[in-house]
Amino acid sequence: MHYRTVAKILGILLVLFSATQLTPLLVSLVYDDGNALPFVVSFLVTLLTGLLLWLPVRNRKQDLRYRDGFLVVVSFWTVLATFGCLPFLLIEEHGLSVTNAFFESMSGLTTTGGTIFTNLDELPKSLLFYRQQLQWLGGMGIVVLAVAIMPMLGIGGMQLYRAETPGPMKDTKLAPRIAESAKALWYIYLGLTLACAIAYFAAGMDPFDALAHSFSTVAIGGFSTYDSSLGYFDSAAIESVAIVFMLLASANFSLHFFAWRNRSLKPYLQDSEYRFFLNVLLLLGLVLIVGLVNAHIYTDTASAIRQGIFHLISIVTTTGFTSSGFAWWPGALPVLLIMGSFMGGCAGSTAGGIKVMRLQLMYKQGRKEIVSLVHPNAVLSIKLGRQVISERIVNTVTAFFSIYMFSFALSGLALCLVDLDWVTAFSAAAACLNNLGPGLGEVANNYASINDAAKWILSFTMLLGRLELFTLLVLFTTTFWRD
Repeated sequence: MHYRTVAKILGILLVLFSATQLTPLLVSLVYDDGNALPFVVSFLVTLLTGLLLWLPVRNRKQDLRYRDGFLVVVSFWTVLATFGCLPFLLIEEHGLSVTNAFFESMSGLTTTGGTIFTNLDELPKSLLFYRQQLQWLGGMGIVVLAVAIMPMLGIGGMQLYRAETPGPMKDTKLAPRIAESAKALWYIYLGLTLACAIAYFAAGMDPFDALAHSFSTVAIGGFSTYDSSLGYFDSAAIESVAIVFMLLASANFSLHFFAWRNRSLKPYLQDSEYRFFLNVLLLLGLVLIVGLVNAHIYTDTASAIRQGIFHLISIVTTTGFTSSGFAWWPGALPVLLIMGSFMGGCAGSTAGGIKVMRLQLMYKQGRKEIVSLVHPNAVLSIKLGRQVISERIVNTVTAFFSIYMFSFALSGLALCLVDLDWVTAFSAAAACLNNLGPGLGEVANNYASINDAAKWILSFTMLLGRLELFTLLVLFTTTFWRD
């Protein structure tokens, strides 16, 4: 294990992260909310720690091995959440305990969107902006941003990219060089964020709210600047903008790249994973709307359709925005949405969950096994579009699904052991593992009322979901640490 190289990278990444503390500092000065000092202190502490890690090993040049990449990613997300909670601790009027601050920081960076704040409407603008910015940075992953500049620092980046990028087919790159791929991802990410902010502003938000909500929409995060989330605006236009950009952010970002390069919508229409995703949403949407209309819980059919579609897209894509809320819906409808969040978005998107491609492969594998019962001597292959999927990838997907569901069950049971009721426990486990945010029971609106032990369990669960299990769990094996 190249520990000095790992320390060098962590130092560089902390220095980069420290610069992001200056943006909420500027917001604090603009709105004169009296919280400039906490962000100055956070900036200096993070910067100095990064420099202390980097300076002793700054001249060391050595390529990363895959194992080093896993360690960097997990260490950095943990360290980042630790330093990211400093403003939450230092702002006295709204200061949080260490547990609550870490939970809020981890929730933001993993784009989970579960909050412990119960008074968002009263928080200073700088702190609200900081929460949104955490999600935006976590959406694409600050590690991918660092990969774009690491070749200039003499550090290989492919290992970090493989460890950070979501999805089962991690060797696919947009460009021949990894730095070019990372830059392309960030250009797309920036472009979608800007377009989303402009659309929100045109739909009626003020500039601050438009930018803040564009951060959490494109990141598939779900943090809002109001306790009632997008329901604060009570606007069909704003909800429509959110739906469009949640669907865009849930697509594989390579589709945006090729659509832009070719000036064509064909990449979206020809992609089997995105078509499968839209078909599942259509099916779930029909079930949900029929259920809401028959339950007569809204004043008219149009409202039921509007609320059903908005919450379906928001929850299944693991964004977590709400308008009227969904936990109070009758029957199995809330459970249906929570179950839908296990699918999440497409591989290579900012969404959480198992990912559409994995479920698509498992569906095709199931069909293959059924056909083989009838034709045992037939040679069958699994394809996504025109691409034949190797047996290795199928086996990996099967293993991933098994461990994912086991992690969900284990997290839910652990939460029950720390005195959460089973509805709250298992919905919270699903919401955090899928990086969704809102759950059912006590966590339908926020996570303030649950105990500290549950918050630490859920913080680990968020990281486990964000790094897609294997990147984190491999560190708990003896094989990883054996030379």
